Amino acid sequence: MQILISAGEASGEMYGAQLIEALRRAAIPAGVVTGLGPVPAGQSPATTQSSEIDFFGAGGERMRAAGCEIVVDAKDLAVVGITEVISHLPKILGLYRKLIRSADKKRPALAVVIDAPSFNWRVARQMRKRGIPVVYYVCPQFWAWRQGRVKLLRKYVDKALVIFPFEENFYRDRGVDATFVGHPLADLPAPAITREEYAAENRLDAAKPWITLMPGSRRKEVGMNLPTILEAADRLEKDHMGGGYEFLLPVARTLDAAFLTELIETRQAASLQGKIHLVAEALPALFHSHAGIVASGTATVEAAIMGTPFVMVYRVSRLTYALGKPHVKVPYFAMVNLIAEEEVVPELVQQKFTVENVVAEMNKIIPEGEPRARMMRRLAAVKARLKQGSGGAHPSEKAAEIILKMIG
Repeated sequence: MQILISAGEASGEMYGAQLIEALRRAAIPAGVVTGLGPVPAGQSPATTQSSEIDFFGAGGERMRAAGCEIVVDAKDLAVVGITEVISHLPKILGLYRKLIRSADKKRPALAVVIDAPSFNWRVARQMRKRGIPVVYYVCPQFWAWRQGRVKLLRKYVDKALVIFPFEENFYRDRGVDATFVGHPLADLPAPAITREEYAAENRLDAAKPWITLMPGSRRKEVGMNLPTILEAADRLEKDHMGGGYEFLLPVARTLDAAFLTELIETRQAASLQGKIHLVAEALPALFHSHAGIVASGTATVEAAIMGTPFVMVYRVSRLTYALGKPHVKVPYFAMVNLIAEEEVVPELVQQKFTVENVVAEMNKIIPEGEPRARMMRRLAAVKARLKQGSGGAHPSEKAAEIILKMIG
């Protein structure tokens, strides 16, 4: 049995990897084994191989490690903004056709598309034309803007598995069969590595406070966000009394460390020399940091789950912002604020995203005191709300259960 999974960007392919692993585990009690790992106790090799599930599609290293054949690399789909998508359209269409050709050859029993709507709704349309059931896991944020595009889900998607509590009613009210399964990151445990071990591993000074910088997971948005973030870091470093900070910059899997290094070297001030550290994973960096400067997106949810106070920032091109702003239908940009239905973290978007504003907001949450404590309490409440839909199981396990029922 073949299952197509199409994911874009770093967060999407992480959710894809979780889902693949959950499908493998959930299939075993039903007598369906993936054949990608060792034979379970009590089953013969013949039984295992006779009911094998294989995965193929669009994704990255995490999905490949989970046993998925990567036909299209998610890095090649990492494009942000209306104008940027247009300029990359020929390349994206080529990748799309490559994936569809692979699907025609393998004839999957079901397709799962994850986020990346500009790419995946086309994949969903082609699968529907071929009579292949389609599940949308981590649905597009059509509730935020371009709400009219919900009709695409009604037309091409058999089941929507949503990860934010307010999404289920939004999509159901518009005729989409949607189920809230909980957020895939909501029950992540605290990283096991200690602060001292993490410091030694990444050549950090454990005695200094750390600040995590997360400018985005795509080259274009990093180019738009990181320069101002670095200027703000420089100002914080100069203003800090008692030895300064260490700044941690996690490298998203959709980015190259060389690209970030080059950008940092051309933009950082002298005061930051040797104080910006590229690290491999975001969660331990956030968990052990005193605060963060985080670009809008999944990273804001990760910061909330790790309980790290942060300031949300974001900038796109002027044309993209001018074209997109009139269509925005929600009161907040930050996902954390949308979930909480109030401003938990400050939002510095476009013109508000200045060095002065970032520093002013960071200086409210870095010192111990009521503003910092209040934000941490509210972030904990957001984390609790994200877990409500899973019923105690990991959201990917609940999603896997629904998918397996769909394919019998």
